[in-house]
Amino acid sequence: MASAGLIAPTHVPVMLDEVVDALRPSLGSPSATLVDATVGLGGHAAALLEACPGARLIGIDRDGDALELAERRLAVFGDRVELVRAGFDELDDVLDGRGVGRVQAVLFDLGLSSLQIDEPARGFSYAKDAPLDMRMDDRLPVTAADIVNTWPVADLGRVIREFGEEPHALRIAQAIVEARADAPITTTRRLVDVLTAAMPAAVRFGSGGHPAKRVFQALRIAVNDELTALAEVLPAALARVGVGGRVAAISYHSLEDRLVKHAFLDASSDRAPRRLPVVPDALLASFSASQAPLRPSEAEIERNPRAASAKLRVAIRTREGEPWQSR
Repeated sequence: MASAGLIAPTHVPVMLDEVVDALRPSLGSPSATLVDATVGLGGHAAALLEACPGARLIGIDRDGDALELAERRLAVFGDRVELVRAGFDELDDVLDGRGVGRVQAVLFDLGLSSLQIDEPARGFSYAKDAPLDMRMDDRLPVTAADIVNTWPVADLGRVIREFGEEPHALRIAQAIVEARADAPITTTRRLVDVLTAAMPAAVRFGSGGHPAKRVFQALRIAVNDELTALAEVLPAALARVGVGGRVAAISYHSLEDRLVKHAFLDASSDRAPRRLPVVPDALLASFSASQAPLRPSEAEIERNPRAASAKLRVAIRTREGEPWQSR
């Protein structure tokens, strides 16, 4: 997938200062290991390696194009950097395969990278006509076109409702099924036309953003199985950091943020019954995490509108112990 002539888009890492401030305290030792589980184009990784001269990086991404560009960007750091093509839900396998036990920091910058948004051929953008793909990893077997052209109306409606939080999900799913009966829906422009025509006039002409936005989000999440992967990797990441280590996650929509929030809340909550007068050491919380996320400044949002929905949450390991409890 990666091309030798690939040119990086303008890449503005979201909440860069906040991420560096959050993770730098854990990366001061010469043997500190940072795992950037969504290394993307390497913006956050480069800033952290520069701020923490003793730290080394294991950068993970399943997008071959992104890894090629990250390799170029991070080459200046030499053998402090190792990049791995894998999904972030393969975190344990990546670390175990390199003989790495505990690490000092793990970072997740969720959602789409600038490369994926700005490259029309990837099919992520409803503003540009392209093949209806949406795979973050071109080795995945199912594209967005496969979903819209083969899934039953009930399954389409469920995905659009659950992953897009779209109130008109069933109406949209029915319109997709009717349209594909005339001809397969294979491009983003055709899908946008179908979605726009299916929306009530108040949505089409209202101020709530592009009428295709929620559906494109839903299809992207379904194609890449993003929420399942995130739910699986959060407890693994928490378990990997040693005392004083930190896990940070930037999310961009409520579904991602909800998973991160509850994972960090669980890890920072005692596991004893509420009315127990003294909590045994074995049941004390092993992490601390603030209830409210950090948000980008108004100045950053003005410079980079894509940062507007970002929320940064950080969990800090305070003691040894089981970091995860199921709700």
